[in-house]
Amino acid sequence: MKTSKWVVFAVALGMMAATAGWLKGFQGRRLLGAPGVRVGRVPIYDEKTNLVSTQSVVLPAKVLGIPSWPLPISMGEEDALPKDTTFGRRYYRSPGSDFGVQVSVVLMGTDHTSIHQPQYCLYAQDWNVTSTERISLHMERPFAYDIPAIKLTASRQLRGSGQMVVCIYVYWFVSGDKITAEEGSRLWSMWKTVLRKGELERWAYISYFVTCLPGGEQATFERLERFIGASAPEFQLVTGKAAGK
Repeated sequence: MKTSKWVVFAVALGMMAATAGWLKGFQGRRLLGAPGVRVGRVPIYDEKTNLVSTQSVVLPAKVLGIPSWPLPISMGEEDALPKDTTFGRRYYRSPGSDFGVQVSVVLMGTDHTSIHQPQYCLYAQDWNVTSTERISLHMERPFAYDIPAIKLTASRQLRGSGQMVVCIYVYWFVSGDKITAEEGSRLWSMWKTVLRKGELERWAYISYFVTCLPGGEQATFERLERFIGASAPEFQLVTGKAAGK
């Protein structure tokens, strides 16, 4: 039984590697699919206020009455990711509130390597992932449906104070007509669509990040669920199947 599991795992890895290589070789002579998020002529900048792009994923300025401001793209991201990557990033927090949410969208262009394993982002910032859960996020707009997502819980000790902090990181992927929480499903879908239609699906990686003190995880996640339900329909164009169908 163990041997068969390793064989399946090895085959899956091989398919993902082959898909990545084949897609890269196909670059420059394929059609690019429609994005599943709203893109507009809203400039976005890096940490030194240099212009990264004249367009970005258009995130709402206010959600549930909570104001926001745009966040810059890090120099590391700008250097590491393909130049045709499109970003969207804002931070939402009311004055005096202990609830602040970072919303980030990374939309690939003709180079699919814009999107990577989300866990890398946390590990790079010294977060220790303590749990990984598959969840469903209920949406009421434009009709009732659920978004499949991954919820990561992580912790780290703040430098200086030694205070332990917990983060909740929720993410999923969307293309012009699909939603998934699984990286393998996304790659498999890209491979099939390229073969069948000669078109590269344009996937976006959507994430929500919030922190709290130990013990406040459940209450914070419940607030985050409400926030996602109110904000995601504002910029995500693709929907799932209506509830009950």
